[in-house]
Amino acid sequence: MVNSTFNLTGKAALITGGNGGIGLGMAEALAESGADICIWGQNEEKNKAAAEKLKAYGRQVIALKCDVSDENQVEENFARTIETLGKVDACFANAGVGRLGTPFHKMDLSEWRSVFGVNMEGVFFTFRSAVRHMLEQGNGGSLVVTSSLSAKYGMPAGEHYAATKAGVIAIIRALSVEYARYGIRANAILPGWIETDMTSPLFSMERFEKAVIPRIPQRRWGVPADFGPIAVYFASDASAYHSGDAVVIDGGYSCF
Repeated sequence: MVNSTFNLTGKAALITGGNGGIGLGMAEALAESGADICIWGQNEEKNKAAAEKLKAYGRQVIALKCDVSDENQVEENFARTIETLGKVDACFANAGVGRLGTPFHKMDLSEWRSVFGVNMEGVFFTFRSAVRHMLEQGNGGSLVVTSSLSAKYGMPAGEHYAATKAGVIAIIRALSVEYARYGIRANAILPGWIETDMTSPLFSMERFEKAVIPRIPQRRWGVPADFGPIAVYFASDASAYHSGDAVVIDGGYSCF
């Protein structure tokens, strides 16, 4: 008999920043496993292309334009998501921005706040809407945030990014305790060096590649598809007793 633990038929998942990179890698695996999907993203062309790709799995798919740093947009789009899909069982707060490279002593407040607006406040707005919905539904649910290894290791000229990625882990731990009694679990995923649009400028530098690849035991960059299985696990009933964790997916980088 085939194990149906990871069958997501009947479940609905929301993925912010789901029109590319890690978010799309997650969304594809979720759709392939049977979940209905809503993706949020700011680029409407990328949203449309991602939605068409996801529809090939035969699931209900919607793509909404949303700036997660805007409280009103998040609340409005969450309501639209529920109106279309009927519910959200798993919410992946994956949208994020980098803006790396500015020395700390030259960083201005607008840059600092722009990163916090998406990476921290965006998570707050998204999860707040999700928790309210899950409490109202009464069936629990799964909250998952995309953090980063920068939460654990020093990132020069990226203090704002690192601070947000560490902060969301603290949020996850608090949520896992506060809402456990309602069947809501919360976990974080910490990617290593993953090949996406955000990292492509770095990865195109031969000097950077020669410095980093030898430090990755698997000797390759991660790819968005590497995050599909963990997304399915956290959306499925297999993770029913797994909460408050920060799972590292980095090809062994942080161990070597």
